[in-house]
Amino acid sequence: MRGRSFALALAALPLWLTGCGGTPSPTASSSPTPTSGPWVLLDSGSPTPGPRDSWYTGSRPAGLPPVSFLPTDSASCAVGRPDSGQVLIPMNITPVAGGFKIEWPSAYGSYYRITAVPQGLVAGPQPEPSWATVNAGSGCTVSTTLTGLTSGAPYIIWLDAPDTPRGADGARSLYSGKSGVVKPL
Repeated sequence: MRGRSFALALAALPLWLTGCGGTPSPTASSSPTPTSGPWVLLDSGSPTPGPRDSWYTGSRPAGLPPVSFLPTDSASCAVGRPDSGQVLIPMNITPVAGGFKIEWPSAYGSYYRITAVPQGLVAGPQPEPSWATVNAGSGCTVSTTLTGLTSGAPYIIWLDAPDTPRGADGARSLYSGKSGVVKPL
């Protein structure tokens, strides 16, 4: 009991020493208090390099090298399975005069259908795309050239693999490909 009263007295000691009347505490006023300078300080000068800029010495690379996702020789004909994250058959598209040269891996079927769909606005019913059939052949890649297109007009290339094979687990291989907007020369 004695320890408890000592702790209570120790806790009340600051209040007892300062009392209730002590020095007056500051109060809020409705008139602003003048300051000796602006609230925002601006320091003119030149920027200094940040920590990420100062560690690098030398010249920066000009840009990324060109990338191709198609195999370059017959030893690398293997193509990823459907669970590899790909959802479209990859295509390399090269604009040519009045058309496109298109290449893609041949692992998705024995024949393919391909078309160039014009992206110009058309009122009313849309024209039916004209599909070309391309046989896969025996190489790692399939290649075809679409011609007869309007130079400089926007197109999207669609690729279809109607007889795409299935893996041992029954999963279907990729069966379509689509480009972004491309324009023939």
